[in-house]
Amino acid sequence: MTIDRATIAPEGPAREDPTPEGPAREVDALVIGAGQAGLSAAYHLRRRGFAPYTGFVVLDADDAPGGAWAHRSPSLTMATVHGFHDLPDFDLPATDPATEARVAVPGYFAAYEARHALPVVRPVKVLAVRDRPDGRLLVETDSGSWITRALLNATGTWTRPFLPRYPGRFAGRQLHYADYRGPAEFAGLRVLVVGGGASAIQVLSEVGAVAGTVWVTRTEPVVHQGPFTPEYGREVVARVAERVEAGLPVRSVVSVTGLGPSVAYRRAEELGVLNRRPMFDRLTEHGVAWGDRELPVDAIIWATGFRAELTHLAPLALRGPGGGIRMSGTHVADDPRVHLLGYGPSASTVGANRAGRAAVNEIVHLLRDSEPAPALV
Repeated sequence: MTIDRATIAPEGPAREDPTPEGPAREVDALVIGAGQAGLSAAYHLRRRGFAPYTGFVVLDADDAPGGAWAHRSPSLTMATVHGFHDLPDFDLPATDPATEARVAVPGYFAAYEARHALPVVRPVKVLAVRDRPDGRLLVETDSGSWITRALLNATGTWTRPFLPRYPGRFAGRQLHYADYRGPAEFAGLRVLVVGGGASAIQVLSEVGAVAGTVWVTRTEPVVHQGPFTPEYGREVVARVAERVEAGLPVRSVVSVTGLGPSVAYRRAEELGVLNRRPMFDRLTEHGVAWGDRELPVDAIIWATGFRAELTHLAPLALRGPGGGIRMSGTHVADDPRVHLLGYGPSASTVGANRAGRAAVNEIVHLLRDSEPAPALV
């Protein structure tokens, strides 16, 4: 159930320093983000008895349900989605494979919120999360503040597209995959696609049918030929978890899994566009160059991935000397109040589901060991 933020009356005692929107509202658990991970966490909080709005709340920056899916290219259909797992206790209804993912998935998320009466408040942008002297967390937003005993951060990566820096300057069009809206506008052009992940393969499989394409990656792509079995999945998760447990920066998913035999990959193979070249040295006015050899292009699409959106957590100083955040399961190793969902090994739809459940289990134990008891239905 989604309701306008203005209709929510403050719950619990007011804090000492009221905001322009009134005194801070208090909850036992607060979820930031209503994508796959956030909705999974909200479902499990509700299932474990946390009361909507008094026991927990979900703050979402978007105007409507859907998370990152609502912003995907209209050319991405359910047939070409690179894996999707149903949310707990409500399967994705049968959908025409030709349906745009940006329509089907947000519709499913909206139905999920309503079916489980989840307390999603939107649009609310979280500006900063700070420590309070009483051991709770202050969550500052563009519409007032909240105080919580546990935080489940599920802000994903879509709002932080990564653009690597290269010397030189290109006079043509450049865009990140986040702004890609399909192949039609590139018809008849010469397009450079940068990146070795599933996003790059999607772009190549579409643009390669209407334009001349050149594919470049920093390292040689690794193609996983066999099926993604449960055993292989556990191996991948273990490798990613090892990095975040050591406090190292999170790598791209494809760097661990390799490229799989997706619909888009097979289409790109049929088009003959998977002829990878090594990364160029620099940009030029009319294209890119390797040493003294220049390649003229009309446009560059940077399918170079995303970074975790955690800027609002900066006041908590969670990053360690290794540049990453040291994790223990779903929570920050040095702060069991803070859980990062969709981060590291849970950066997939199935991983997000599992992380939501695991985080809520830990939060229940955390709150039971402290006072006061969580507000339950």
